[in-house]
Amino acid sequence: MTHTPARMANHWWWRPSWQPGTRWYTWHLTFDGADDVHRLAADYRHALADVPGLDLVPDRWLHLTMQGLGSTTAVSETDAWAITDAAAHHLAKVPAFDLALGPAIVTSEALLLTVDPPEPVHAVRAAIRAAITDMWPEVPEAADGFRPHVSVAYSNTDGPTQPAAGALADVTTYPATARVTAAELIVLGRDRQMYEWQTAARVPLG
Repeated sequence: MTHTPARMANHWWWRPSWQPGTRWYTWHLTFDGADDVHRLAADYRHALADVPGLDLVPDRWLHLTMQGLGSTTAVSETDAWAITDAAAHHLAKVPAFDLALGPAIVTSEALLLTVDPPEPVHAVRAAIRAAITDMWPEVPEAADGFRPHVSVAYSNTDGPTQPAAGALADVTTYPATARVTAAELIVLGRDRQMYEWQTAARVPLG
């Protein structure tokens, strides 16, 4: 059973690598057109609508974070595209797959949809990391500790988890299924208390 923390903290504090105006090259799985995922997210948004201190994620910004590259000021377009080309080679060896998303759980800074099975997601991440290794001597971010998830809400204040946990306990819904056929290199920002992006490249799986 997942441990529920007693308190939540503001997710949107500015990290040393993130400041207003920062844009970041990163790889995500996204859910454009994933109607069943949108159905599940809407169920949770409805249940959480009156819970204070949460930023609810709209359908267009639902995502599964995979692997960062670095800020657009530190990573050249040439490198970003070279890694994308290498990723196309590695990801062609990873078959498309289905994921089950949900239920939602409370963590210290967000409400997350669990992801099952996690192994195909790890395979996608490993392929992307292999592509980075083809181009750079070191891969950003640790290989270990990656936990696939999709956030449906972020905490924007410090406070007890009970209101969010209580609202989740009253939700009547069922997990969503999503077909994953590609990974995306995106240019990500978070200036408005939401992860928003432009897609730079969409790379299909095998």
